[in-house]
Amino acid sequence: MSSSPEKSAEKSAEKSADPVDSLVLHATDNHVSWITLNRPETLNAITPDQRERLIQHLTHASCDPDVRAVVITATGRGFCAGADLRGGPPAGERVAGDVARTIRLGAQRLIGAVLDCEKPVIAAVNGTAAGLGAHLALACDLVLAADSAKFIEVFVRRGLVPDGGGAYLLPRLVGPQRAKELMFFGDALTAADAARLGLVNRVVPPDDLEKTARDWAERLATGPTRALALTKQLVNASLDTDRSTAFAAEAAAQEINMTTTDATEGVTSFVERRTPHYRGR
Repeated sequence: MSSSPEKSAEKSAEKSADPVDSLVLHATDNHVSWITLNRPETLNAITPDQRERLIQHLTHASCDPDVRAVVITATGRGFCAGADLRGGPPAGERVAGDVARTIRLGAQRLIGAVLDCEKPVIAAVNGTAAGLGAHLALACDLVLAADSAKFIEVFVRRGLVPDGGGAYLLPRLVGPQRAKELMFFGDALTAADAARLGLVNRVVPPDDLEKTARDWAERLATGPTRALALTKQLVNASLDTDRSTAFAAEAAAQEINMTTTDATEGVTSFVERRTPHYRGR
């Protein structure tokens, strides 16, 4: 049996001179890119350097044909406590436009990298996901959560407006009223309640989280990768468009997909009554 992606990434990080490599562990196993936040002492609050490394790994996953699925998870008892705010400038030093620019180039770029990744992205939420951490999970295509995990729209507790795509993601997942309830009160949402609302695909015992994520990711990694990428694009775009545009996009996507080797294999295997063997091409 192969070693854990987290252990493999830790070995790679030991050989690297870049300290960020020890804070964002990375390993590719069976065509799955495993990205692991590793600042357990801060509940994996994200620094700017970590954010850029996450974006880098997601961008690489998109263009690497050997990567066919992605898992984002974390070490310790927290998934991600949000952005690490301790390194920001004092309030008195801000100039109008600084905050908006920081959000555009920072948290929003990270969420965009997840949404735009051309491979299916699974969040394996091992603990508390708060603020940007919650949005990082909810931007993923599939969300697995340990039954001990919690999701918190923590911004209101700090007197802040939700950022990192929260006001875009949540209403599309649970509707505007539920989204407002979560954002107005900032109450912790259990994994079970998150699943009930449709924010989580499946809740599992903590000891089963990595195994379930591996099973799902490796199943995706044996699928028709380009068809999955086009399907992801269609579903994401459909939330912001009208029926005519969505139908046109669907037809165009199928036109593109029919040029792939996997589409030919899928049709041929059906005719020949055998299991398809997809290559991700």
